[in-house]
Formats: sequence, C-alpha cells, structure tokens
Amino acid sequence: MKKLLFLFLGLMIISCGRSTKNLPSGEITTSVVDNYSVKDYYTKEEVVITMRDGIKLHTTIYAPKDTSKKYPILLSRTPYSCKPYGPDNFRTKIAPNRQMMEEGNIIVYQDVRGRWNSEGVYDNMRPYIPNKKEGDIDEATDTYDTIEWLVNHVENNNGKVGIWGTSYPGFYSTYSLLDAHPAVKAVSPQAPIGDFYFDDFHHNGAYLLSYWRATAVFGYMKDKPTTEDWYTFPDLGTQDQYQFFLDAGPLTNLDAYYGKDNVFWQQLKDHPDYDEFWQKRGIIQHLKDIKPAVMTVGGWFDAEDLYGPLNTYAAIEKNSNNYNTLVMGPWSHGDWSREKKRQAIGNVYFGDDISKFYQEHIESKFFNHFLKGEGNEPSGLPEAYVFDTGIKAWKTFDTWPPKETKKESYFLQQNQRLSQKATRNYSFEEFVSDPKKPVPYSEDIKMVFTPRKFMTDDQRFAARRPDVLVFETEPLEAPLTLAGDILAKLKVATTGTDADWIVKIIDVYPADHQDYEETQAYLKMGNYHQMVRSEVLRGRYRNDFSKPEPFVPNQETAVNIKLQDVFHTFKKGHKLQVQIQSTWFPYIDLNPQTFVDNIFKAKAEDFQKQTHKVYNTSAIEFTVLQQ
Repeated sequence: MKKLLFLFLGLMIISCGRSTKNLPSGEITTSVVDNYSVKDYYTKEEVVITMRDGIKLHTTIYAPKDTSKKYPILLSRTPYSCKPYGPDNFRTKIAPNRQMMEEGNIIVYQDVRGRWNSEGVYDNMRPYIPNKKEGDIDEATDTYDTIEWLVNHVENNNGKVGIWGTSYPGFYSTYSLLDAHPAVKAVSPQAPIGDFYFDDFHHNGAYLLSYWRATAVFGYMKDKPTTEDWYTFPDLGTQDQYQFFLDAGPLTNLDAYYGKDNVFWQQLKDHPDYDEFWQKRGIIQHLKDIKPAVMTVGGWFDAEDLYGPLNTYAAIEKNSNNYNTLVMGPWSHGDWSREKKRQAIGNVYFGDDISKFYQEHIESKFFNHFLKGEGNEPSGLPEAYVFDTGIKAWKTFDTWPPKETKKESYFLQQNQRLSQKATRNYSFEEFVSDPKKPVPYSEDIKMVFTPRKFMTDDQRFAARRPDVLVFETEPLEAPLTLAGDILAKLKVATTGTDADWIVKIIDVYPADHQDYEETQAYLKMGNYHQMVRSEVLRGRYRNDFSKPEPFVPNQETAVNIKLQDVFHTFKKGHKLQVQIQSTWFPYIDLNPQTFVDNIFKAKAEDFQKQTHKVYNTSAIEFTVLQQ
C-alpha cells in the first residue's frame, strides 16, 4: 500500500486499535520559548532570482546561524508580500510552525511575479501551461527556476525542498507539484484555492458579495517593484454591511468604488459563467502523476477555501501514486497555523491545543520525515486524519471518505418533517422570496473582510423567517455520523425565471445544552441551531455552469446541489435539520429572480419578488458512517 512509505506518527498510531480510534487533542508538551527571537538564531538575506525570461523575483532567505549541519529548504511563495523588507528587519515567526522554526530549517519567502517587490506582470490565478513551448512561463516554471537557484546558491542546504502555504500561497504550493523540480520532496497545500469559480469569489455560479472588498487586493496592477501598498480598500462609511449592500442596489452601482483600473473587478463582471477564462485558471484538473509527497490541510469551517483542499486531495488520490494524505480539523481559514489554547468557531468550542497538536505531531513530522529522514519505522500512517466536529475528537481512516459508509436519503416531507420514509402525499412547501428583504447570512452587525464565524452560527433567526423552509427529524434515538459529501436532490418551481437555492444542514442541540465561554451574551446553547454545512446553487447553472438557462415559470424542475464533505456526529437527543432558502445576504449577491444575461449588469427593475415551491419528493442524500 503506497501510504506505508510514510511512517511519522508513531505517537498517534500507538493507541489506534482500528482506523477510527479516538485520538487525543490536548495535553501536548512542547519546548515553546515565549521570548524566542528569530534574529538571535537566523541570518536574513534578500536576493533577486532571475527567471528564465529575465524577470527578477524578490526572495527572502532565513538561514540558521548554526552551520555545523545541513538543513532542508522550506519555501513559501506568496502574493501577500515578504514583509518586513530590509536585511535588518526580521519576522517574529518564520516556518510553518514554532517547532520547525526552533528546530532549524532554511526558510524562504518569495514575492510571486508581478506582486510587491518582484518584477513582471501579475495574472490572478495564472493558468498552467501543460505542454510548454520555448519562452512559455507560468508559476510552475517560476517555482522550478527558484528552487534550482536555491539548491545551488544557499549554503548548508541538504538538497531537499519542502513547500507550504495557506490560501493563495496554498494555490502556489499546489502549483509546485506540476513539472516539479526533483529537489521537491514534500508539499503541503493548506486551504489551497482549487478554482476561483468554486472557491472564494464564487460558489456554484453565485457571486460571493461578502468578498467584494478583497477585489482591491487582486485587481490593481503595479508598474514596478514596491515594498509599499499600492492599493486601498474602499471606505464604506458603515459597519452594517447588510444595509450597505442593500442600499447599494444592483452590482453595477459598485462601479463607483472600483473603476476600469481594477482588472479583477472587470474580469468578474465580464465572465459571470464558467467560461474558458475561469476554466483555464483551475488547477484541480492538472493534478496527475504527482511525484512529491503531499499533505493537504483544510478546515471543516473554512468559508473561503473548502472546495480547494477536498478536491486537491481527491484529484491527486485518483490520478497519482505518490504519498498523499488529508488533514481536516475543526478550523476556520488558517486556524491550524495559529497558537491558540481554546479552539472555537464563533459560539462553538471544540477543544484545547488542537492546532498545537497538529503542528507538533502532524505537520512537523510530515516535513521532517521527507526532508530530514526522521521516523523511518513502519507506523501505518492513515490516509486521512480528520476531526469529528460533533463528538469533538480526532479519528483516522484508511480512505476518505471512509469505506464504511453508505448513502442514506432523507425526504423533505409536509409539516416540516425530515424522514427516511418517502412521502405518499405528493405536495409542496412554498415561500415568497423578496430581493428587498433578503435572508441575512448572520445576525451580527459588522463589516467583515471575509466571513468565518457564520460557518457554525446559530440558525434560529433564519428558521423563524417565513422565507426559510425548515425540515427536521425527531430527537435522534442513536448517534448519526455523516462522513463525506451531501447531495441535495431538490424538485422545485418558481413563478420567476431564475432563482438561487440554498441548502443548510443544521445540528439542533437539546434544550438543556450548556453554554461555552465563547457563547455570545445574547445567546444560549440550549436549542442552538448549529450550521454544519451549507451551499448555494445559482439556479440558471443547474445543468451546466458554462451555459445558463432560465426556469420555465411554475414548472417543476430538478435542481441538484452538492454540498462539500462533512465529518460530524449528530449525538443522541440532537435533531438533524435542513433549511432551504433563496437569499443569503450579503454572503452572496442578490439574484434578480428574472433571467438576465449577466447579473453583474442587471438593472434595478430586473429584481422581482417571486414565489418558490419545494416539492415533498425532494431528498437530501447523506454519506453515513456505519457504526
């Protein structure tokens, strides 16, 4: 079995009688030195590395002062800058985690082409070129050229390179696997963007309006290397983002904040469909015959990049024969790289030292094995190291999704019932969707750059709205563990010609559930409606993301929505609930509910109130772990 090559987690596996054995999440000891100074133990050098086409990329190298031994190189390529610049200005933390910083590694950061202090033209999610001709460049060639220079010019390196990065740097980490330099031995894409049409700025054809402010980061070009910001964020003059976007009206009115000089805003408006522009920027389809070892990391509650890690892992697993493993924890975007005692998302607490455990006993040992040769004894490392967010415990599996699962369907029945028995009374539930009064994605009144907390937020406020349909089971008589993807098989109709369909999976707590330290003052955890997973589908793309088509008014239509994987146990006494709605504002933009060619160019009069039906033959197909 290919996974037996890698043998780094003896500590974890000792107590693992079978692959789903619970593993500890706390009580981790470490030699953390709170006053550790990078400057005391590392030298810093800033260099420019010339690419094959002559473009020079700014590169910062931190090398251990102890030169008595050789070290591997750990590289992170980023569009977010190598700050602080200047040979005497040091980061307070380097490397993927504190332990790897203290152990000693050669740590390298690089401004990618066209960003910050590097030359060249930036291309947002630069497309990969599979069959290159002379003169072709992409992020794969830039990565290769960088590594070639590093292994030949940085003293005391052992000839082995590891690559890591979170979010956009995670995308560049994935990119390093394509046409990989032979020195690359271990790569960890963490919350990697897999496809900008399904990560970050779009979800199944719907535009994520809550990410609109981030357009400033990616949309403004610069004409020369710089160590200073060249873009600014729009001043919206309020902390009430719901009201701001509602008052703003159609997306065309946001042109007042981003002009034609914002390249990314223009690209978003000009390419609402999954056309060639977006398709060629996806990286998932290129992940074949991968050679380096890969550990993909993600958070079950990552609102930004959940599609990316799950599909990166799955594509490599399907199309390669390398070492390939998946780690998914109870984290929001990038939580695993932070040092936080109590791990909580919003109001929900998951345990102590979870990120610390991951850093010391998963991440460090992954890199140390492949880059330093540590941990050579057979240990039977699992394929997937995943956290059950319901019982709040780590578990391991030989495959993901686990082999011990089966598909079970729950039907959306009359009188708000969710049952495995199909209804005999063919009917429907209906609601009025009004673009002037959209369903909020959160009760919080604040302006957030990108939303995170709402991924576990209490959904009682939504359940009590007339434009949200609710279906739920009776209190469960035995635990129910969902382990894998979810498919909503909806049968719907609308009086309009377009509509969004949002499906939310909810864990309803018992009435006597205790509060956590993190529970907001106005809430109680008794009867808390925790969102476990949610997804949207812009209805016009129900058959093809590349070819939008209107609904026929009042005609029953099939709409299938794939929700990303979960690993969550609904405990005995809890209830499984499904919510269905058509607005989710301003997480996603408003659908006019009348078909227009391009919603980014819709006019105010296009936005119309419509009545939507969900037929009781609709079902939610879960991937259920057999106990």
